[in-house]
Amino acid sequence: MSLGLREFTLAECYAILEETRFGHLACCKDGQPYVVPIYFAYDSGVAYCFSMPGRKLEWMRENDKVCLQVDQRAGSGWRSVIAEGRFEEFPDTEVWRSERLHAWEMLQKHSDWWEVGSLKPQEVPVLGKSPHIFFGILVRSLSGRTAFAVD
Repeated sequence: MSLGLREFTLAECYAILEETRFGHLACCKDGQPYVVPIYFAYDSGVAYCFSMPGRKLEWMRENDKVCLQVDQRAGSGWRSVIAEGRFEEFPDTEVWRSERLHAWEMLQKHSDWWEVGSLKPQEVPVLGKSPHIFFGILVRSLSGRTAFAVD
């Protein structure tokens, strides 16, 4: 058996982003890339995400160019989509209230949406307000491929 390779159309890329909720987020600071696993919910050009403070947020605040990669096994092959875009934080302010609510609405459709974004390897001190951060990846370009079995 051998594999064939095909480029996805934009419509296929959008469909995969809409049905997928786990991927890998890449950001970069001072020429050093950093990639982390992340849950997201895609809607109308934005991949909505949730996180605790940490390296990825610090880096994305300094350099808003990011990349989200998702992949799926497909029979003997695979499917992969790359979304290049821009980081946008949704602070807990009145100006961003509707965007934060929309992010929460999209993410909470899945019971474990908060798990990866709320975990830290060390204990986090209890604060007077929530340290949780909602943000979006504003998708600027999409590409994708699939590898499939060829008889």
